[in-house]
Amino acid sequence: MPSATCKYRLTDRHLPGSAHCAIFIKKTHSTMHYRFLFLILILLYHPLSAQQRPALMPWPQQIQKIGAGFRLNENLQIKITGSSERLERYVARFKQRLARRTTLFFDDTALANKKEPRLIQIRFTQTPEVQLGVDESYQLLILPAKVTLTATTDIGIMRGLETLLQLLTADDKSYFFPGYEIKDKPRFAWRGLLLDVCRHWLPKEVVLRNLDALAAVKMNVLHLHLTEDQGFRIESKVYPALHELGSDGYYFTQQDIREIVAYAADRGIRVVPEFDMPGHATSWFLGHPELASAPGPYELARTFGVKNPTMDPTKAETYEFLKNFLTEMAGLFPDEFIHIGGDENNGKQWSANEDIQAFMVEKRLVSNHELQAYFNRRLAAILTRLNKRMVGWDEILDERLPKSIVIQSWRGKQALVDAANAGYDVLLSNGYYIDLFQPAAYHYLNDPLPAGAPIEPQARTHVLGGEATMWAELITPETVDGRIWPRTAAIAERLWSPAAVKDVDDMYNRLRRVAVQLENVGLQHMKNYEMMMRRLVGEENVPVLRTLVDLLEPVEGYKRHGARKYTVFSPLTRVADIARSDAFEAMNFNKLAESYVANHDMTTKEELKALLLTWVDNHQQMKTLVRHYPAIAEVMPLSEDLWRLAILGLQAMSNTTVHDAEWRASAEQALTDAAMIKAECELKVVEGIRALVEAAR
Repeated sequence: MPSATCKYRLTDRHLPGSAHCAIFIKKTHSTMHYRFLFLILILLYHPLSAQQRPALMPWPQQIQKIGAGFRLNENLQIKITGSSERLERYVARFKQRLARRTTLFFDDTALANKKEPRLIQIRFTQTPEVQLGVDESYQLLILPAKVTLTATTDIGIMRGLETLLQLLTADDKSYFFPGYEIKDKPRFAWRGLLLDVCRHWLPKEVVLRNLDALAAVKMNVLHLHLTEDQGFRIESKVYPALHELGSDGYYFTQQDIREIVAYAADRGIRVVPEFDMPGHATSWFLGHPELASAPGPYELARTFGVKNPTMDPTKAETYEFLKNFLTEMAGLFPDEFIHIGGDENNGKQWSANEDIQAFMVEKRLVSNHELQAYFNRRLAAILTRLNKRMVGWDEILDERLPKSIVIQSWRGKQALVDAANAGYDVLLSNGYYIDLFQPAAYHYLNDPLPAGAPIEPQARTHVLGGEATMWAELITPETVDGRIWPRTAAIAERLWSPAAVKDVDDMYNRLRRVAVQLENVGLQHMKNYEMMMRRLVGEENVPVLRTLVDLLEPVEGYKRHGARKYTVFSPLTRVADIARSDAFEAMNFNKLAESYVANHDMTTKEELKALLLTWVDNHQQMKTLVRHYPAIAEVMPLSEDLWRLAILGLQAMSNTTVHDAEWRASAEQALTDAAMIKAECELKVVEGIRALVEAAR
């Protein structure tokens, strides 16, 4: 395609406040040159030296620097005191990951024999079942002569090994673990991720690589959302029509589930299945319309939102069916808990069914909520007989339910408070909805048990922890990693670390480095970011598109659903699907602008000018690209906004621009326009440009 390289002159007609100045810009550097400079700025603001706080996430309960570290060579010996086959496998994976990062040949005996032995000593005494409340504490001591990792359980050793990997550092001599003494344990016992594999199918390989990521940040629950209006995603041999007719052919076989459960247990992670009922149940009814509250036929939902199909809670046959099905599922999932959903039942089928209405009169049930509570009590009894505890979304909260159930709060925190004070165990997901594209800082400051929470002292132990929720309306297997990570690492820290650990800047400093580490467990959040841009504009043009996309974030909340009608067939390959919820490059620019406003340092000014000139130049290249790649046409208004803001920033720092009332009014209009949502994205450098404008004299 034609080159976008050119020399150009921006006249005053192109500038906000055009009567007051003209800026002449000669392009002398390539976009790649400026991108390299931008990376240098990132390092200046977030140095990766061994002297800074280590990139640990979650941050430990206690950590103390104790001097020189433990240097690695090929003669690494790991000695284990204690018996655990799963830990032996975990240690083998630890050693493989360490080898990949250091390129040390630990398996080369001849080479190792020439080196001084390096010893990691592991000691533990118990190998418990993977269950709620297992001891995950550990102690880590890193000395020049030896690394000692001790714990009560092998699962605690697993958590400590992840800390050790995160500590890995290098200098001009070798790789090493810096000297620290760490004593660590989790604040909450339930630290989970919900994966919705229904609305868009997520195959087994996605689940497995995310289990590795969960282990890397010490999370210990995978909540699998397995049934939904859009699909029934698990094989049932008792009722095969469920998956045969309700899945479009995309479902986990029972062997898949056994593999997932075993894979998770090998990493000290529990798997909690969710079978959503009585609502969100369309997929059940393709094979078994007799379960529904209205006659069929039924089809899988292709759009999203709350649907009408609902189970009939008045039939004895419904409970017989569910008893048989849940008995089968209980045999696949050894965990103590089974989630029954219970959310967003609009009750329309119940209200329209004369038999159901007569049943409610007979049972003196005055509302659909009371009818659903009746249904939930019957379910709880079935699960109790199966030695399972029922979990449900906060709609199921009702004082007539047994205290053995767990309430998962998603609509707000009041349900968590009310349930805990009433004696129910609770989980927090409100504030951890990572499908809403909110930044990591928002989730990080969302505490399940904040200081001053109106929970009675004796009820505080009922707060088990929380779960990040990855609902799948707007994700696919190639985007899901980037929507979960690295933000969920911040949630992992909130659920593990002391409540007092809440410095957002420090969290982001560590999160950037942890994001890279997470690639080492197989996540595709960084690789697919580039790949999806290559799809849109070709490999050679990625730097141009990335200059813009790096500064964008997808619009928060449910606004994307309001912008267009999404279905299960929609292409989730647009810039809005690529842009990250934390635009780190935009954060860096905003901080650089803030620093300049505070100090008026000339070096900082030159750094800002270099970035702004890059953005001016990039828009010219985007205008060339769009003639060949129409998929990016929708983001051209954002590129133009960035161009205008870049010029505005240059004017704000210019000594020759007249910063009078007319200029400021024009600048305010440009800032307002740039802050508007376009192509379901937001340009995140408005804050930094505004700071420069307001500081202009």
